[in-house]
Amino acid sequence: MLEPIELPPGQVLRESGEQATCAFFPVDALVSLSYMTREGNSAEFALVGREGIIGVSLFMGGDSAIARAVVLCAGHGLRVPATFIKDEFHRSEPIRRLMLLYTQALLTQMAQTAACNRHHSIDQQLCRLLLLSADRLRGNTVLMTQEMIARTLGVRREGVTEAARRLQSAGVIHYARGQITLTDRVALEARSCECYDVVRREYGRLLPIRS
Repeated sequence: MLEPIELPPGQVLRESGEQATCAFFPVDALVSLSYMTREGNSAEFALVGREGIIGVSLFMGGDSAIARAVVLCAGHGLRVPATFIKDEFHRSEPIRRLMLLYTQALLTQMAQTAACNRHHSIDQQLCRLLLLSADRLRGNTVLMTQEMIARTLGVRREGVTEAARRLQSAGVIHYARGQITLTDRVALEARSCECYDVVRREYGRLLPIRS
């Protein structure tokens, strides 16, 4: 039932409103959940990595995707038929509880991202994005171009360039050829808004078995 797959950057796993025939479990990849406007602009409202699943609608009572799912950082994943996910959700109480706890954590991330995008600076949003990404990629290196970051945050690329330059000048990150290394995580967390810590603590509280 678990089919190993490659997840190249930019691959669209699902469009918003699309009928879901399967679910995806990222293993070492990072997937962005976003909304695309009619004008072609997008804004990310959640990140899904090794802790999560693409396809929560399958066990929440609906079969259509809640968002556009795009691979942000390349890696591997597992594809599972929708029927298998539904059957296991109803059959196994531990699996059901885990999926519902994950959904609650995901909703927290969505709400916090919406608030962050509305009230915080591009510098703070970039810090939040890098920290959340690193948490899900098991390391301090994130493979992500400035163009991808701009599309993810729904801001102009020039704003991302300036924000990244300020962080690099402060010695917080090192950026080269689409590779961002978090050189001073403590300083990066200090420069981020409270949104990152809210999401981090909620995932830790609801999903304490994550490693």
